[in-house]
Amino acid sequence: MKPMYDSEIESRLVALGLTLPQAAAPVAAYVPVVIAGGLAHVSGQLPFVDGKLVTGRLGEDVSLEQGTAAAQACGLMILAQLKAALGSLDRVERVVKLGAFISSTATFTDQPKVANGASELMAAVFGDAGKHARSAVGVPVLPLGAAVEVDAIVAVKSA
Repeated sequence: MKPMYDSEIESRLVALGLTLPQAAAPVAAYVPVVIAGGLAHVSGQLPFVDGKLVTGRLGEDVSLEQGTAAAQACGLMILAQLKAALGSLDRVERVVKLGAFISSTATFTDQPKVANGASELMAAVFGDAGKHARSAVGVPVLPLGAAVEVDAIVAVKSA
């Protein structure tokens, strides 16, 4: 017998072999999610893999593959924050935009490939509703030395 899950989206995550982390508490003076005008604005999320923050810089001590996995971890944390705020990921109507910030050297130019870790996750989880507009920006440093940070704007269905 197939196990039951709280939502169709959570069932899809399981089918993809992915587990949502515990929604992280803010590290400064902000809230993780603000819902206004039918949109959930998700604060920048950092990459935790196996409970450990992925740190470093692309083009220096973090490979493209590690960076892409870090972006996916940020995407999973975005989903965890949305579930905590909305009660169910089935309330996600559309992923509108992701903003990816990649700690990288001046010569690293594959920020879009790194950001694909989060973008491809959203498409895998939400299908066409997960396809979104995006920014992928290289920066010299991120909070706590993180390699990647991703924020999101998501359209939500009313409760």
